[in-house]
Amino acid sequence: MNQFTTLNQSYLNGKWVDGDSGSSFDITNPFDDEVLATVQMASKEQVDLAFYDAHKAQRKWGKNHELRRKVIEKAISFFEKNKEAIIDLLIIESGSSFIKATVEYGSTVSVMKEALTTIDKVYEVRTEQSVVPNKINEIHRLPLGVVSSIAPFNFPLYLSMRTIAPALALGNAVVHKADLQVSLSSGSLIAKAFEEGGIPPGVFQSVLTKTSIIGDLMVEHPVARLVSFTGSTEVGRHIGTVAGGLFKRVALELGGNAPFVVLSDADLEQAVKAAVFGKFLHQGQICMITNRIIVHEKLYDAFVQKFVERVKSLKYGDPRDHEVIIGPIINKKQIDFSLQNIEKAKAQGTEVLLDGQLIGNVLTPTIFGNVRNDSELAQTELFGPIVPIIKASSDDEAIEFANHTIYGLSSAIFAGDLDRAREYALDIEFGMTHLNDQTVNDEPRAPFGGMRDSGVGRFGNPWIVDEFTVTKWISVQTKPREYPF
Repeated sequence: MNQFTTLNQSYLNGKWVDGDSGSSFDITNPFDDEVLATVQMASKEQVDLAFYDAHKAQRKWGKNHELRRKVIEKAISFFEKNKEAIIDLLIIESGSSFIKATVEYGSTVSVMKEALTTIDKVYEVRTEQSVVPNKINEIHRLPLGVVSSIAPFNFPLYLSMRTIAPALALGNAVVHKADLQVSLSSGSLIAKAFEEGGIPPGVFQSVLTKTSIIGDLMVEHPVARLVSFTGSTEVGRHIGTVAGGLFKRVALELGGNAPFVVLSDADLEQAVKAAVFGKFLHQGQICMITNRIIVHEKLYDAFVQKFVERVKSLKYGDPRDHEVIIGPIINKKQIDFSLQNIEKAKAQGTEVLLDGQLIGNVLTPTIFGNVRNDSELAQTELFGPIVPIIKASSDDEAIEFANHTIYGLSSAIFAGDLDRAREYALDIEFGMTHLNDQTVNDEPRAPFGGMRDSGVGRFGNPWIVDEFTVTKWISVQTKPREYPF
């Protein structure tokens, strides 16, 4: 058994405690449903107190940049010392393949190291010339205070730390709610790392509970100054509505329908390789995963043949086997959602290029061909190993197809002429466009975020600094000022 499966408690005000809601939750391995740990879920009263304790602890934390650096450095060391166990935890708790878990581990450590570079960005002061004689304008950058962090199940460790590390580095306290299905890797592991790093009580709070118990408290709590949420557009819209009414900041990374566009002059072999990786990493359960493949008619037949052939070779099964690429879907609800999307597409007469099958909790790839871009299949965020391939009559039409969605997170364009592709990239209405690469990219020094129904705000340094701090103007009148009355 993994050493971290014993961390089945909330971490509140520097102590590991059971929740007192009276309800429990079993964390299971999504491959074989083995119970990994049982969590006693935190009550609304416990979460409420966690926010107030975070508020009390934040001020000293925010003003001690040396302590912030020391704690984060020690937390990084904890991650580096426990690399194998952390990767294993991601495999057994979230159904990650070894490749995906390794990528997630690396991204997590990278974002923590990048956070170290932002520590001195708070409480720095710059001066600006005033239009008023004998006045000095000082511009101060301050921590926001307490950040409310809500994480999803798919990249549980990284998508949690992407908020937590820079928020703490910039002097904020954090109250964090993991998705309970993956709350060991998304909450408890992180709390353990910072506990080992010597973080003061209250600065980081990990609450293991459900929204059905605490309601909108993570958004509505008067102490929370910013709500960072990664998840569905539906939930994000609700959070944005509630937070907006309370004049709270939000950082929302929401749903996606990422197009993978293959233009007429693309390198076919490389496009196929990239499309397979960009579609099937973590069984397609990623917001920026390739959702639609749009191919110029000149390359369509050859692309389909090579793509299907390559997908057939992907190994599926128990992700504890490091050669497995296609592992389990996270839960029965998501399995049913995928099966419904497949059956509806079949019922509408959509061409089946590769028919998948459900083996236990593993759904093998299903590929549809000649899909209409305006079909329900193409317009749905599939979040599973299901591929609609769409034929475009021209490069311009391919880009038009790509833009035809309510979402705008990640996108990809494969082309030979990069100057022309760059022009297309500027016209495509997505927050991120990757030329001659697949859609799943996230870097600690790049502006990560979406447009339209895919959310608001930007992660990545230095953009995250503006998100997680507040700017304050202090003017100093050095000599008496003459007033007109």
